[in-house]
Amino acid sequence: MNKHEIHILLVDDDRQNSLLLKRFLELEGYAVTYASDGAAAWEMYKQQHPDLILLDVNMPVMNGFELAQKIREIDSEVFLFFLTDRTEKADRLKGFHLKGNDYIPKPFYPEELIARIDERFENRKVNVQCHYMIGKTLFDSQNSTVSYNGIIRNLSARQTDILILLSRSVGTLVTRDEILNQVWGDISYSNSMSLNVQITYLRHILAPDNTLNIISVKKKGYILQIQ
Repeated sequence: MNKHEIHILLVDDDRQNSLLLKRFLELEGYAVTYASDGAAAWEMYKQQHPDLILLDVNMPVMNGFELAQKIREIDSEVFLFFLTDRTEKADRLKGFHLKGNDYIPKPFYPEELIARIDERFENRKVNVQCHYMIGKTLFDSQNSTVSYNGIIRNLSARQTDILILLSRSVGTLVTRDEILNQVWGDISYSNSMSLNVQITYLRHILAPDNTLNIISVKKKGYILQIQ
C-alpha cells in the first residue's frame, strides 16, 4: 500500500505549526488536508473521507472531543489521533472513551508521530478507497480507468496518481509541489513541465463529463471542481 493512498486530515487552530507538520507528513508521502477548526474539519471529513484524523482538542467553533464524537457516531473505522497539550488523566480517558486510537501530548517529535501512524496502518489492513464517483464519472484507481456513460478510458500510472490526489480533495487546492513530490518524488523543471502535460491529458480524458473541471490556480496548483 502506497502512503500517498492514505489521506490524513489535520485539525488544529495553530496554523503555523500545523502547516509545518503538514509539510513534514507530505514529505513522508502522505496526502494531507488541513482545517483550522472542528466545524471546517467536519465538512471536510464528510466530503473527503480521510483514513486518519489528527486533531487538537482546544479549538474554536467545535473542539476536538465534540468532533470526535460526531465522527464516531457514523464511522468506527477511521483512525483518530488526539494531538494536544491537555494531558490530564481525565482528558486522556475522555479521548479513549471517544474511541480515539492514540493520544499524543504536545510537544512531540514528528518522527514519533510518523512511527505511530506507520504502526497503525501496518497492523490493520486498511480498505483503501479504490472507486471514486466524481461528477458522473466513475474513477477506478486500482485498474487505472475512468468510466462515463458506459465508455471506459484507460489512464497512465501517473495520471492515476494525480487523479487520486485531486479526487481525495474535491473543491480544495492541491499544490503543484504536493503533486510533484508524491507522484514524481522530486520538484524539478522537467517534472513540472511533465505535470502540465499530464493535466492536459486528464482534462481531455474527463472532458465528456461536463460536470467536471480541473481548474488551474496560477503558480499554485489545481482544484478538481464538480458542478
